[in-house]
This record gives sequence, structure tokens and C-alpha cells, in this order.
Amino acid sequence: MFSGIGGRPAGFGNWTTGDAPFHGGMLAIVSVFMVAGFSFQGTELVGVAAGEARNPRRDVPKAIHTVFWRIMIFYIGAITVIGFLIAFNDSRLLHTETEDVAYSPFTLVFERAGIGIAAALMNAVILTAVLSAGNSGLYASTRMLHSMALQGQAPAWFSYVNRHGVPVRALGATALVGAAGFLTAVVGQNTAYAWLVNVSALCGFIVWLGIAACHFRFRRAYVLQGNDPADLPYQAPWFPLGPVLAFTLCALVVLGQNYEAVFKGQLLEVLSSYIGLPVFGAIWLGHRLVTGSRMVRLEDADVSGAVVRERS
Repeated sequence: MFSGIGGRPAGFGNWTTGDAPFHGGMLAIVSVFMVAGFSFQGTELVGVAAGEARNPRRDVPKAIHTVFWRIMIFYIGAITVIGFLIAFNDSRLLHTETEDVAYSPFTLVFERAGIGIAAALMNAVILTAVLSAGNSGLYASTRMLHSMALQGQAPAWFSYVNRHGVPVRALGATALVGAAGFLTAVVGQNTAYAWLVNVSALCGFIVWLGIAACHFRFRRAYVLQGNDPADLPYQAPWFPLGPVLAFTLCALVVLGQNYEAVFKGQLLEVLSSYIGLPVFGAIWLGHRLVTGSRMVRLEDADVSGAVVRERS
């Protein structure tokens, strides 16, 4: 950023080229949030892992803080550096004949800095990231399926654990679904894969909407029942701004992800982008009809387990 590439300082030129930094306007930026958000999804796994933490009072706040700074440095920070070094209309970024990793902005920076093994380096980084994401997804999906089986919300067959405490049946089922999803990338010219990505990403945003709503209602119920938020092992800062802002932004992303297809009447594109909404609605309505569940009143909510006790 300070010495530039090729001896020329980077400066702020790339941030003022054309209509940068908001190329295409705010609606265009909203339309790509779904794909970008797909990369961020998974940070909520901190809450899933809390159930197996040896010392959740210490470990969960630490994990939350470190995840925040990792996102700021490795996601936001990296993209900021890239923005200084490569313009959004760079001809190599606009390459459409191949999706090879050699044309990623990170690779371009390395190549122009004279690092000849840039493509191989980025392949190694991407492979590591994919394995990490797959590992965390496999863990979270397995644990959720196992937990649902214990609560009677999934077949009891998935509640089985081996002598090491691993829910192997839930793990196997999750792995099979993951393998089937992987195979869609090599058939149908990526059409099925694109649909799966849209469904998965949209469901991730729906999960975040649910987390924001649950957090907001939990804090209200906790205080309404005469409790002091200061007694919580971890107290989220800036409440209620956090959950309200998160809910609003996620709702905007979900509704505006492919607004162009809606305006142009492209039914197939609309269905591909918003397929997760009817899927979620059908599952939610089916669960409500089968179980007869209703929204719990704040004064009746069970917040007795909010203060997590350290394990001995």
C-alpha cells in the first residue's frame, strides 16, 4: 500500500476510479451480499461449541472476541488492502472464460509483486480454507441433528453415540448429504450447485435473523423477570443496537439479493435466488402444525439456564 507495485505508490486512486467504491450503486452491492455472506456464515458456531466447552464462562467470550478481530483483519482488512492495489475494473478481474484461481485479486497482487508461485500459494490457502469450512460445517450439522433427535424433532435413530461420545449415525447422514452436494458441482453445468449455494446462504441469513430475534427477546425476558444483565457470564455490548441492526441488515440482504430478476420478471432467476424462503416457510409451518408450538410470552420464557456454571 505504501510502496506500491512496480515502484509506484498505491494511493487512493483505485477508490475514486469511475463510480468506485460503490460500483453499480447500493442496490448492486446488496445483490452480492448473499454470496459474500456465504463466506462469513459459520461464526455462530461459537454458540454451538459452547455446549461442549470445558469452561464456557471463560472460553465463549474469548472465542467471540477473537472471531470478531479475525473477521476484521483477515476479511475486511485484506479486502481493504486489495482495494488499494487493484482497481475494480482491472481487466484480469473481468476475465470470464475461466474460474481459475489464478485470476483472483489475491493472486494478482502476488503476481504483480513478483511472486511467481502465486497461483500455487493461493490454491494451498483455498484448499486449507475449504477443509476448515467443511470440518466446521460437518461438526455443526452433526451436532444439530443429534440434538434434534434427542428432543424428538428428528428420528430417534440419530441420537445414538458411540463409546467416544460421537454421534456416528448423524455424522454419516451429514457426510452423505455433503457428498451429494459436492457431486452437483460436476453435473448439470453447475446449475444444481448454484441452487444449493443460494439455498444454503439464504438459510444462513434466516438463521441470523432468528438469532437476532432470540437475543432481543431473551434480554427483554431476562430483565422483565427481575434479573440483572450484569449477572450474565457474557453481556453483549450496545444492546439493543446489535440485534436490531443485525436483523435489519439481514432482512435487507434477503429481500434485495436479486432485485433485478424481480423487476425484469425472470421467474427462474427469482426462484433460484429466493428458493430458501418457501423452503423455510414450509418447514416452519409444518413444524407448527405438527407440534402445535406457539410463541412463548416474555414473562413465561425459561431463562433459568442463562447463567452458565463452570464445569468442575
